[in-house]
Amino acid sequence: MAGSKEIRTKIKSVQNTRKITKAMEMVAASKMRRAQERMRATRPYVEKIRNIAANISHANPEYRHPFLVSRDSVKRVGIIVVTTDKGLCGGLNTNALRLALNKIKELETQGEEIEVCTIGNKGLGFMQRLGAKIVSQVTGLGDKPHMDNLIGAVKVMLDGYTNDRFDRLLIIYTKFINTMKQEAVVEQVLPLAGDALGAPAGTWDYIYEPDAQGVLDQVLTRYIEALIYQSVAENMASEQSARMVAMKAASDNAGSVIDELTLIYNKTRQASITKELSEIVGGAAAV
Repeated sequence: MAGSKEIRTKIKSVQNTRKITKAMEMVAASKMRRAQERMRATRPYVEKIRNIAANISHANPEYRHPFLVSRDSVKRVGIIVVTTDKGLCGGLNTNALRLALNKIKELETQGEEIEVCTIGNKGLGFMQRLGAKIVSQVTGLGDKPHMDNLIGAVKVMLDGYTNDRFDRLLIIYTKFINTMKQEAVVEQVLPLAGDALGAPAGTWDYIYEPDAQGVLDQVLTRYIEALIYQSVAENMASEQSARMVAMKAASDNAGSVIDELTLIYNKTRQASITKELSEIVGGAAAV
């Protein structure tokens, strides 16, 4: 059994660790509220631009935007993998990267070539170790995503689809369900599925400048960019929620360890006192 000094040192070490995890829990809780508000604020914008894109896409039946046309055969696939820049957020990145790995293996089994865009340092490191073909990347987004930082990597993938470098574009990210639950999902970004835009809603009338085709090209591009931005916002909200829960669990576990070590310390101290008393009594009896 360890001595009293070693046990006191362990208790002090765990107490210091608990202070750190408790502070990180409080910071994550503060950031989580802002991240959730930011995530929810993107949803009305995405829904509105989706409605506009649906209306304009039906304005000129003779013109079909490349984003709306399904390819006859799929030989190459682009994948956008959204992860975090930092760790200590439970199994959030592990679940997303496991889903990405399984998807890549499935597509390679079907003979399809894969090109990857990574958003987040954890995904970049994983894909580099995997040996995947990384065509664009974004790291260091901070606590608030900015479209200016994302647009370069996103445009590489959109241009790749438009130029027939690949036939399908997928995105893998962690969807925010609630504070206690986040789910890694894979969604198809391009081509837009038949029900992705839907039919025009209600009565509408637009005046186009210069024409419906030019406006549709711009609106669909903005719509895809908004979808990807929303995915990043969802992932950041999931990150802060998962980190808060993970740090709370770490703090609770540290408290349990401290209680166990304190019990062991008391037992060791009591045994030492009993031994000393026995020696004193034995010495007195011998005298």
